[in-house]
Amino acid sequence: MIEVNNVTKKFGDFVALDNLNMHVERGAIYGLVGPNGAGKSTIIRHLCGVYKQDSGTVTIDGQSVYENEQLKQRFAVIPDEIFYFTQANTLDMMKFYKGMYPKFDEALFKKILDCFPAINPKKMVRTLSKGMQKQVAFMLSIASRPELMILDEPVDGLDPVMRRQIWSLIMSDVAENGLTVLVSSHNLRELEDVCDHVGIMNNGKILIERSLDELQTSITKIQIAFDGDMPALPDNIKVLKSITTGRVHTIIVKGEPGAAEKAIGTMNPLLMDVLPLTLEEIFIYELGGENYAVKDIIF
Repeated sequence: MIEVNNVTKKFGDFVALDNLNMHVERGAIYGLVGPNGAGKSTIIRHLCGVYKQDSGTVTIDGQSVYENEQLKQRFAVIPDEIFYFTQANTLDMMKFYKGMYPKFDEALFKKILDCFPAINPKKMVRTLSKGMQKQVAFMLSIASRPELMILDEPVDGLDPVMRRQIWSLIMSDVAENGLTVLVSSHNLRELEDVCDHVGIMNNGKILIERSLDELQTSITKIQIAFDGDMPALPDNIKVLKSITTGRVHTIIVKGEPGAAEKAIGTMNPLLMDVLPLTLEEIFIYELGGENYAVKDIIF
């Protein structure tokens, strides 16, 4: 669906995107994560056709995005800061979207609107709270029947109940219509619940791009204890981090967890627990290897 190949973008001497590669399959929910300044918003603006790359290619379904009006009618974008016309209410914005998106489903829009009783559709959108403005943006976008949704911090400002309701609408569209979703967010716990693919970005590059299942089995937390000091681990075990609390040693191991478990098992530990890492922990340890300033996790 999305193909970004060898894309570079500079602003003066600053390299915002550095030979970046990213691939999002049709029907996937792809989480783009990275620290502030990694280039997430910059690549999103390329995917929306706002920026034109200095080199490389940005395509959706094999078509270049920049200045491609017909292609843009097939996807919806919800940025972190949403624009609404000054005097427009929700119904006015519905008419605007209906004129832009050939597949706009007015019946679906009204059905979704019924799920958000707190929103007065005749009140100017810009007078609503930030969270309500986000809700209106989701109503309009989902009713546009897009093939692709690009979301930048999509549920920022929404309360937990509303966040769940929004994601429920999106997940239903993914399941029923094969919607593809690219979402950039700092809420890694939430992405872990909804994404099936993840790209970790830093310094204008994608460091890792894998399915969430593959990512969570490529780095493992192992807690072990021995009768005495911990012996030296085999050379084939790549330890990213080691913390000792009393007699319990916690190590973060990169690679296939079964191999590490088998190797450590031959060392006769008193106890050994192999635990999966959360997406947040994976993010911290992967960026720690890129000299990103992070503090120790409290286990």
